[in-house]
Amino acid sequence: MDKEAVRIVALGGLGEVGRNMTVFEYHGKLLIVDCGVLFPEEDQPGVDLILPDFSYLDDRLDDIVGLVLTHGHEDHIGAVPYLLRRKGDIPILGSKLTIALIEAKLKEHRIKPITRVVAEDDLDQLGPFDLEFVAVNHSIPDALAVFIRTGAGNILHTGDFKMDQLPLDGRITDLRAFARLGEEGVDLFMTDSTNAEVPGFTALEKDIGPVLENLFGTAERRIIVASFSSHVHRVQQVLNAATAHGRKVALVGRSMVRNMKIAEDLGYLNVPAGTLIDIKKVDDYPEDQIVLMCTGSQGEPMAALSRMANRSHRVDVGDGDTVILASSLIPGNENSVFKVINGLMKLGARVISKADAKIHVSGHASGGELLYCYNIVKPRGVMPVHGEWRHLLANARHAEATGVDPNNIVLADDGWVVDLKDGHAEVVGAVDCNYVFVDGSSVGEITEADLKDRLVLSGEGFVTIFMAVNSQTKSLIAGPEIHARGVAESDDVFDSIVPKVQKAVEDALRDGTTDQYQLQQVVRRTVGRWVSSKLRRKPMIVPMVVIV
Repeated sequence: MDKEAVRIVALGGLGEVGRNMTVFEYHGKLLIVDCGVLFPEEDQPGVDLILPDFSYLDDRLDDIVGLVLTHGHEDHIGAVPYLLRRKGDIPILGSKLTIALIEAKLKEHRIKPITRVVAEDDLDQLGPFDLEFVAVNHSIPDALAVFIRTGAGNILHTGDFKMDQLPLDGRITDLRAFARLGEEGVDLFMTDSTNAEVPGFTALEKDIGPVLENLFGTAERRIIVASFSSHVHRVQQVLNAATAHGRKVALVGRSMVRNMKIAEDLGYLNVPAGTLIDIKKVDDYPEDQIVLMCTGSQGEPMAALSRMANRSHRVDVGDGDTVILASSLIPGNENSVFKVINGLMKLGARVISKADAKIHVSGHASGGELLYCYNIVKPRGVMPVHGEWRHLLANARHAEATGVDPNNIVLADDGWVVDLKDGHAEVVGAVDCNYVFVDGSSVGEITEADLKDRLVLSGEGFVTIFMAVNSQTKSLIAGPEIHARGVAESDDVFDSIVPKVQKAVEDALRDGTTDQYQLQQVVRRTVGRWVSSKLRRKPMIVPMVVIV
């Protein structure tokens, strides 16, 4: 690495929505911005979370000078506990709410972190990195952008942001600071790309309140609102609407209860007196006086809303209930969400989503806002972040439209190495950057091959074949016994293949094959061809050959 360059390696957040994590290296020291998780899709069965690949850092842990968290969403803070398991004394910087949320999360992991609260306009220094923090508006309070000054160039990282001019908390994106930093010189503008394909400006958060109040006024029985567990603004609007219609609100879901308690204690959530009740007291009130604020807006299998749809939750959804999905679909979650919607409607609930009413606005800047920012900052170079490739490309087009030299626009994927020197950034290489799967208590032990096996098992079933052979006489002494699950109605279907398996093994024995693995392969190929030809299936085939 050139000693006079800043090296930038995104370990997540490029080419995907989630797992945001970027490592900056300068003069041998590392600064990390965000450390989030990605949530699994349907083709990743059994996976709880997906982490950034920390292997790039394993030999450099002592060089890390700090971790800056731009805001408190899981896709930006969710992987912090797993990073701190590698090195527990990494200083963590973030806003008051962000630090409170991460400290609560780390407490559950029995980790006591070193934290430092920062606010907009604050200046700080971590090793060779001079930092300045800028207020930005997002779908969670207290979000920050970070300006990184180095001798190789200045970098402005927006985090997730939008430009709501009438936010509920009165805290707008500080465009005056953006302009001032632009005058100083922004060599690389790392901008949120999630909504880059959407034209115009993102709608105002305050527009949601009247819609919710109208829906609350027409609801006959209970109201169930599903949202992200950290969406303080949405919970505030639900509390306001419930109060206006004389309803009580119960928070459902451990993360929802924890996060809103933190937000209330710190003054970010205003709870009207007498509105909030414990979930255990819901049955003490008439159904037309109850609102349940729960998690599960993305169809997560273990979240409260999914369990309600599956009738595995204490809340029994039925005729006359109104369910409001106050969120947008994260790409990849569509099927899971529609499955939950269908389940709730089958139980008789009235389900209202963003397609039916204006009950959600995005927390990300749309195309018009990005153009506005480019014209204010006037960056020398741009590196779109936080989005799938289509989002990154759309963001790059906005930058070029405002006059940024195409040669100074860096499009990168996870693991690509970008060096910034003398105010110019370019891709210079790549590092390993694989998905790291969390499955129960295991971290990184599940591989893509394991997931492929799980998909085969779930879609095609499996077949086991047991047999025993005598290596001395080179003959079968037991089996083959064939059993299947998820392949055919009865094991009798396999009666016709038994003689073929027996003959294939006996032929192999006569040819001198006595190796257990080779005999199992003979069985696997024989059964596999037959199942594919006769049943048109490709199940997992597990042969067990015992040699005595």
